[in-house]
Amino acid sequence: MSTTPYQGPWTASKVRQTYIDFFKSKGHTFWPSSSTIPFEDPTLLFANAGMNQSVFLGTVDPNSDMSKLKRALADERSDLEDVGKDSYHHTFFEMLGNWSFGDYFKREALTWAWELLTEVYKLPVDRLYVSYFEGDPKQGLAPDEETRQIWLDIGVPEERIRWDPLDLVDHVGNEIHYDRIGGRDAAKIVNADDPTVVEIWNNVFIQFNREEDGSLKSLPAKHVDTGMGFERLVSAIQDVLSNYDTDIFQPIFQRIQEVSGVRPYTGKFGAEDVDGIDTAYRVIADHVRTLTFALSDGGVPSNIGRGYVLRRILRRGARYARKKLGAPIGSFFSSVSPVLVDQLGDFFPELKRSPEEVKKLLDEEE
Repeated sequence: MSTTPYQGPWTASKVRQTYIDFFKSKGHTFWPSSSTIPFEDPTLLFANAGMNQSVFLGTVDPNSDMSKLKRALADERSDLEDVGKDSYHHTFFEMLGNWSFGDYFKREALTWAWELLTEVYKLPVDRLYVSYFEGDPKQGLAPDEETRQIWLDIGVPEERIRWDPLDLVDHVGNEIHYDRIGGRDAAKIVNADDPTVVEIWNNVFIQFNREEDGSLKSLPAKHVDTGMGFERLVSAIQDVLSNYDTDIFQPIFQRIQEVSGVRPYTGKFGAEDVDGIDTAYRVIADHVRTLTFALSDGGVPSNIGRGYVLRRILRRGARYARKKLGAPIGSFFSSVSPVLVDQLGDFFPELKRSPEEVKKLLDEEE
């Protein structure tokens, strides 16, 4: 695993801005990300998707700005006990998204995805694998041969086109996977939960709504809902084997070391991480990101609902800080959190709204 700070041209901030600029050039409207705390929906603990479904269903307020959107893009923010143990799962992650609301459909979405990844970001073509919906005979849905043919037309070799085993009956989806290693045939480990081959782009083609009786009803228009994991994309472009080896996490690691006085991060996992310190770095960095954004958005640790989730996250992080790093508990998280504000505050101004209130909440809970 790489532990050297990234010095190349594709910084995380440049990757993010390039995505935004690319889809603006394709006629998309930039839509600022929503809060991680969906106060308007008490049934949902945290925001876990990029776009309000009312746009797709045709029930959005016709007088709202959102109703006028045809193409949009955004940068969204959205397994607790497993976080820190592998290279690519997080409790908080950025999701780059672009949408079409009854405008363009499969060919444009797939062509632009391939163009951005291979011609703009310059990812090696021989490390990319794609998929298409395999169909569901029980629902009377045939395989999505249209998507398969589009991939072939774009120039993707047939052996790199896989069936998508995901259960997306309401939607027809496909994914783009990246082989972190390269120089091999990785087709058999696509969608096999192998950390060296990760999904970086997910295109969902929305055509149906599932009715209460379980039947599928065609929507008034066909839509595209695209999501791309920002941390995974950056790790691919920066050519490292772990999301945590990117310049997204390195500044947080540096601050953790300054606050705790522990040894530097070395990027080890599992049995190789003998003292558990590298795992602690990852857990704390991930949880600091989650807590800083959630509290900045108005979340409060408590003993119920989403507040209890935040409490569990902080306590898990504090446990790793105390047991693995030997750090005193009381103001540890609030000492690390400001580096995230410095790192992302210009793009996510909500982080700068009430840093003192966030510090107070973190210290009280810790």
